Amino acid sequence: MSNLRPGQTGATRQCPHCRETILESAAVCPACKHHLRYGAVGDSEVAQQLAIVPLRIEGTIRHPPDGEPWEYTVVVTINNDRGEEIARRLVGVGTLSPNEQRSFTLSVEAVSGKSKRQGDARLRQPG
Repeated sequence: MSNLRPGQTGATRQCPHCRETILESAAVCPACKHHLRYGAVGDSEVAQQLAIVPLRIEGTIRHPPDGEPWEYTVVVTINNDRGEEIARRLVGVGTLSPNEQRSFTLSVEAVSGKSKRQGDARLRQPG
């Protein structure tokens, strides 16, 4: 969890469903996809319209038809502008038997904290 005050851009909280640390402004948990508060459908639509994806990487690995099974580990690290590691997460592990394949996608979604707060305000206005 962040040490930012609630309501500040970048403040975090824990998803009540999956216990992942998520942005406080999230209306839908990006990990488990559960809605987190009343009005979440409209709020997530506003956020989705304003979101950009500055990074998206897709790739596939295939085990050759011969050879021993492989084990794999998927790790994501985040570094700041000085190259210091600020987060490191094990995402998953598994095995690949001969002739099997796995596909992986990494995406970074970004939205202005100001835009999210404006979207929240529009949802709270009495209709």
